[in-house]
Amino acid sequence: MAWAKPEYTKSQVDRAGKAIAADADIFKNDIHYSIINNWRSSHAYPLNTFQVTLRNKANSLSRNFSVSQRIKRLESIKRKLSSGTMQLSQMQDIAGCRAVVENIKIVNALYDKYHSYGDHSLRNEKNYILNPKDDGYRSLHLIFKYKGRDTRKDYDGLQIEIQIRSQDQHAWATAVEAVGTFTKQALKWRGGSAEWQRFFALMSSAIAVREDSAPVPGTPNSLTELRKEIAQLSNQLRVKDTLNAYNLTLQYVGNLSKSDAKILLVHMIPGENKVAVRGFRLRDSQIANQSYIDLEKTIPSDSSSQAVLVRVDSLQALQRAYPNYFLDTGRFSTILNEILRK
Repeated sequence: MAWAKPEYTKSQVDRAGKAIAADADIFKNDIHYSIINNWRSSHAYPLNTFQVTLRNKANSLSRNFSVSQRIKRLESIKRKLSSGTMQLSQMQDIAGCRAVVENIKIVNALYDKYHSYGDHSLRNEKNYILNPKDDGYRSLHLIFKYKGRDTRKDYDGLQIEIQIRSQDQHAWATAVEAVGTFTKQALKWRGGSAEWQRFFALMSSAIAVREDSAPVPGTPNSLTELRKEIAQLSNQLRVKDTLNAYNLTLQYVGNLSKSDAKILLVHMIPGENKVAVRGFRLRDSQIANQSYIDLEKTIPSDSSSQAVLVRVDSLQALQRAYPNYFLDTGRFSTILNEILRK
């Protein structure tokens, strides 16, 4: 199989990153765009290596899990570069894989398995479960530097992010994205209405109580107090009606006739009430990356449509790993009902 390899220096990559961060039109300069896309695509091989290991480690602990991988969207790269002084070559989450496991106990057990990871070096880790973000985001993040052998040394130093979270934490993150998509609020990036932000922070703390984890800063420690404030905001925002309206509203269209299609190009189009999925074989990874690039160019910057290139084993696995692309808020709705009933 042919995998993309880095063709540019880190200085060239950083200059291209600065260019797209400064330009309103991220597709304006073909040279910069080509450099960035080569940099993104070059992470595919080490990312696949880490994904296989993550799957094996998760499988040793439980059969109830999902593992997926993705290359960061260009719009997300631009947003991150525009927010500070970060260099593109140092961005730690260009490529990432994620394990969603049954409960917090398995989250911690899987994390323990990464105390040592062969030749690859652990560059950084962030425990957003022990120290949740103010907006309520909770997950474990591990950043590794890839170390290759023989013909794979071209990828040395590329960084891969591993995320580990529970199913309830994943349901929370899915709901944030789903509500943000349809209300056109940047809730995922701490934008949008203060009421929705507060609601999700409270819900994250309520889930933390269920998991015996740390609450979100600035929220009550007591489940009784949390429930009271959640109920008030739930009524004010008509949260249940909102979630029911979004739950599985998008219709899947596409053709995955290739039984060995493992790379999926997903295009969520809320305005047309559909999500389109195109499958590629692993050996066609460069074709998949080029199709991803071509699709990104067609999406206006102010559109709620999104495109992502992911690696999963099937459409069903895609829906489990990325329910936000199907706006499936079912599990979060169940959690909310359980919290309000107690």
